[in-house]
Amino acid sequence: MRIAVAATPEVALPTLEALRVSSHELAFVISRADAPAGRGRELRESPVAQWAQRSGVEVKKPDTSDEIGALVKGLDLVLTIGYGFILPENILQIPTHGFINLHFSLLPRWRGAAPVQRAIEAGDSITGVTVFKLDKGMDTGPIYRTAQTPLSNGCNSAELFEILAALGVKPVLDTLELIAAGEQPIVQNEAGSSRAKKLSKEEGHIDWSKEAIDIERKVNAFYGNPGAWSNFRGQILKIDKVHVTEHVLPRGYMDVIDKKVLVGTSTCALELVEVTPAGKATLAAAAWANGARITSKDLLN
Repeated sequence: MRIAVAATPEVALPTLEALRVSSHELAFVISRADAPAGRGRELRESPVAQWAQRSGVEVKKPDTSDEIGALVKGLDLVLTIGYGFILPENILQIPTHGFINLHFSLLPRWRGAAPVQRAIEAGDSITGVTVFKLDKGMDTGPIYRTAQTPLSNGCNSAELFEILAALGVKPVLDTLELIAAGEQPIVQNEAGSSRAKKLSKEEGHIDWSKEAIDIERKVNAFYGNPGAWSNFRGQILKIDKVHVTEHVLPRGYMDVIDKKVLVGTSTCALELVEVTPAGKATLAAAAWANGARITSKDLLN
């Protein structure tokens, strides 16, 4: 089949590379326009656009849905992976077999913008990927293929994105064969559906009156961007990695025990493993605490 891929983030790269060397024709990729990035806020191409340049694949950067509609005429299929642009229904009907999406959850669980993070935050024991046909709803289209994987408490969002990016390759390739053979997708069961709303910086503020396991899950879910954080001596301190311990401390209060930086919760204390102080790089919490001269009177809030 002659296909295009509409994608933006790095998680699309394993599937793109598999399609590039497959029997299908990867006509071009569609990606978002260059955006400011880094401290200098210089315009930078998306990871997918950069991959296309390296791989000799043509890349398109349309600004409107009409431009996208013009591009996809004559294609058999378009695959989307984190493209970040909601397409109107009339555009979805232009390619011969429409649009399919690689979604990083086991639909109908976690429909929406942040399925990976919400699965971690909720403490799901299993997650996976779903390849489905796009329709006018929010991740509501009929399903072609799924694949699942265990989800451990210690996994953060960056690690899980990498796992799911690799896991999604085979279901996508299998789906292309199903479509070529004329097989139809299965309508989603609405039972068990949930919404994975976009993360906000404000939501990353840690409430130390919560249970330790819930705070650990939030830290892992919000890892990187926007990050979980707390206030320390009037400045924001990003909390990047924690472990549950058997110690007990008052909620939010800190102490250094056996060279480990601990913070109290409503249950047991959490060990801070990695932190990012305001305006500085990420570093080991023990090194940060040593420089900050942490005492048992210090409080995170």
